[in-house]
Amino acid sequence: MEINNLDVDISDGLGFFSGTISDLSRFGMKVNNISKRFDDNAKRISVVVTGKGKNFKMKARPRWSVRLPMCKTIGIEITNAPWGWTEFVINFEPQRDDVWGDITI
Repeated sequence: MEINNLDVDISDGLGFFSGTISDLSRFGMKVNNISKRFDDNAKRISVVVTGKGKNFKMKARPRWSVRLPMCKTIGIEITNAPWGWTEFVINFEPQRDDVWGDITI
């Protein structure tokens, strides 16, 4: 799902880089505005997501990347999420209509 106002700090084992999350799920995220120096071939990375007054530190791995003139966009698979991550993500899911609430028998 598309998302706004979430910051992310990523380490590839050699450096730390900051970016923003534009798409999020329970198992991955799309990160924008990451420095071109980030090693997108790293096997494991550390990710810290900050937003809504919470911080989540987790292990992940890059799955794809797109090089742009000034930065990179990276797709990340979360390999080890902490307790509370799923609940945090659910808070961003759009409200669903109760399709069964209008049915009478």
